[in-house]
Amino acid sequence: MFERAERGDRAIILHPVLRDTGPEALDEFKELARSAGVEVAGILTAPRDRLSAKFFVGSGKIDELAELVRDNEANLVLVSQSLSAVQERNIEQTCQCRVLDRATLILDIFAQRAQSYEGKLQVELAQLRHLSTRLIRGWSHLERQKGGIGLRGPGETQLETDRRLINVRIRQLKSRLEKVASQREQSRRKRVRSEAPLVALVGYTNAGKSTLFNALTDADVIARDQLFATLDPTVRQMRDTQCGEVLLADTVGFVSDLPHELIAAFRATLQEARDADLLLHVIDASDPFHSERQQDVDSVLEEIGADEIPVIRVLNKIDRTGQPAQIVTGEQSKPVSVTVSATTGDGLDLLREAISERLSGSRINRWIELHGRDARLRAQLFELGVVSEERIAEDGSWMLHVDVPLDTAKRLSRLPGSAGNAIRSQLLEQVA
Repeated sequence: MFERAERGDRAIILHPVLRDTGPEALDEFKELARSAGVEVAGILTAPRDRLSAKFFVGSGKIDELAELVRDNEANLVLVSQSLSAVQERNIEQTCQCRVLDRATLILDIFAQRAQSYEGKLQVELAQLRHLSTRLIRGWSHLERQKGGIGLRGPGETQLETDRRLINVRIRQLKSRLEKVASQREQSRRKRVRSEAPLVALVGYTNAGKSTLFNALTDADVIARDQLFATLDPTVRQMRDTQCGEVLLADTVGFVSDLPHELIAAFRATLQEARDADLLLHVIDASDPFHSERQQDVDSVLEEIGADEIPVIRVLNKIDRTGQPAQIVTGEQSKPVSVTVSATTGDGLDLLREAISERLSGSRINRWIELHGRDARLRAQLFELGVVSEERIAEDGSWMLHVDVPLDTAKRLSRLPGSAGNAIRSQLLEQVA
């Protein structure tokens, strides 16, 4: 056994190159290391056709890695692939320093960036779930009870004790997260009750989502040129839309091979994407591998159950590519993509136009007139929060400006008597 350093900030990267490893993988992993605050002292690539159960790569490469660690006085090894507990332990024993694989590094970045109470709980839960499969590496001398005089254990090995304590903590975290989720659901119900459409920003990490969010809402969300700058979701009202009140949500960025523990723990955070009426898939147009990134995001959206939600693809950072700001339409002339620069503001008006057009097809935004016999309908419309303005006409009737989802209007049209007639004549016939 060796004494692990409490932290590691000078690292050697081990980059196994498999048949399906893309040329962008190493650059992305170096960026992950930079985002974690690690100084990269050296990089060792290891082409592999077959994986080694002991080290993931060949023993010769591990000896070379250990020499690099000693020569560069590194205290950390970062592996760009996911390792098993046994592989991680074996590399640690050979290199005599801490080893973090890709999944653990991402979890560490999330632990550094989480700010909200819910975010911190979710990160701890993900870390404990990940750690529970790796306890054996730290307690190899206590893996099993020994027999004989002086060698009998107390009835529970240290490994079993740690697993039990971790399971207790996981149950506590789940209970707390359920309470937080309940509070979030109450806020979500209030938003649904107001019937304001929700638009969610999704995309690969560092595609410019937070910068775009600030530009569209006048918010001051932290926007940095680093991976996973945003962890906690933020919801604000959009400015200058032509279809009434619209809420915009900024969400955590995605990355290829996102650890399953993280997806499971952050389902509440990703709820904003699953509950959205429209997704803005932000793509870094200046990234030479943006097509591959787009596929990675689509895969995560499918995994969290958000793949059926309408999408507008937003090609961001055209100030770096020289592309003009424009809208591309698809079937039925619906906007399918917009090119913009969140930094300079080019194309943002086109994006607002595209959002309004996609949302207006499912909403009715107009003035209606109600009379005394429609007092109950008027009360219902105010209760739903769909009335943006009210005026009293000279004859005493109510003039209401409403922004109503089409589904809600259809439901109201089934009300008995004059209320249903008013909705059918003043809202649904206009749509038809």
